[in-house]
Amino acid sequence: MENALKKIVAAQKAGKATGIYSCCSANEYVIKAALLKGRKDNSCVLIESTANQCDQYGGYTGMKPADFRIFVEKLADEIHFDKSRLFLGGDHLGPLTFASMPEEEAMKEAEELIRQYVAAGFTKIHIDTSMKVADDDREARLSDSTIARRGAQLAKVAEETFLELKKSCPDAVEPVYIVGSEVPIPGGQQGGAQTDQVQVTRPEDFKATLRAFEEAFSARGLDHAWNNVIGIVVQPGVEEKDAGCTEYDRSKAATLCEAIREYDNIVFEGHSTDYQTKIKLRELVEDGVAILKVGPGLTFAMREALFALAYAEKELLKDRNSHFMEVLDEAMVADPPYWKKHYQGTKEEIAFKRKYSFSDRCRYYMPEKKVADARNTMIANLKDGVPLNLLSQFMPRQYTRVREGLLQNDPEALIIDHIGDTIDEYLYATRQNELF
Repeated sequence: MENALKKIVAAQKAGKATGIYSCCSANEYVIKAALLKGRKDNSCVLIESTANQCDQYGGYTGMKPADFRIFVEKLADEIHFDKSRLFLGGDHLGPLTFASMPEEEAMKEAEELIRQYVAAGFTKIHIDTSMKVADDDREARLSDSTIARRGAQLAKVAEETFLELKKSCPDAVEPVYIVGSEVPIPGGQQGGAQTDQVQVTRPEDFKATLRAFEEAFSARGLDHAWNNVIGIVVQPGVEEKDAGCTEYDRSKAATLCEAIREYDNIVFEGHSTDYQTKIKLRELVEDGVAILKVGPGLTFAMREALFALAYAEKELLKDRNSHFMEVLDEAMVADPPYWKKHYQGTKEEIAFKRKYSFSDRCRYYMPEKKVADARNTMIANLKDGVPLNLLSQFMPRQYTRVREGLLQNDPEALIIDHIGDTIDEYLYATRQNELF
């Protein structure tokens, strides 16, 4: 079966400013929020897992790709979401988490990684071989030809795996591919990306990358797979920072976005679109960046909602509260690798960033037992609803919806609804309910 995500390309090339946002998260509240918005709008939903989150060893979530699919589909079933409108993607699939190994070993691991994603039925595959491995020259730029050669090696495994999958699942949907990686490393820029001097991809570099991949695919006899390459990752000039973002400036990306019009079957994929305004997000889609990746912006909204409930709980129960915020910070301090390279400053400044940085890192700690237990205690303490005066103080938009009878005064419903406000920005920008 042909992959319905190709409709994004068809719409763009027909002059329609239509795209899709990609929910890059393994958080249950975030995924539920995305699915509920999709159900309400009768829209499609694209959910992606990164190589950090899920791999053949479980990633930081403890889930392999097949586990992640089961996890997401279970949530879809719980809220009666039409799974024919659900797309699962694998993000930054390549030697990312195996880069400390020499090429032969790293690529062998990357092959198994991509094999597991395709075998699990993921239908949007971002092949990312842009990182250096142990035996690459540390002083020289990794060439387009090397990146493309490794990418084609993984595409061949993906194609072979899909043919095996079709033997047991004749109706399996062919994967589409995204290539390139003109972005910071998955998980966020180190040091908080405190500068606005984000370098927009040069048109000649985008074209050279695309040409190198096409030649590498052809050299391996992957012409059919090349026809399923629908996008290339570029940097249109966006990035989140600790307390804001580098905002999209379409004038700076004009020559890049003009270049995509020369290609009939390719759109741009933009990463790190978190915290752009809905107007800027729509401009990105209008300019050919048809796939908008968002991750930290959604878990930041989830964290905002949890903290709002924690503040309400403190006011309500004083010393008998869950101490959720304190427990979360203790977990982060006890296990710093997930945030240490990302936050800079004095001890006080770093403590502030652990809680409030837009470059959200708390998402890595939510699955920890003591953090989950504190969250569950807080939710149990508020199971009868948040008093309206406190709800108005800490979650005013949700307060209004509760008063209007549009939202249940239930802590988990409040969390999911708050995340949904961020998703609404992306739905405004992409008009993805028009795709299917």
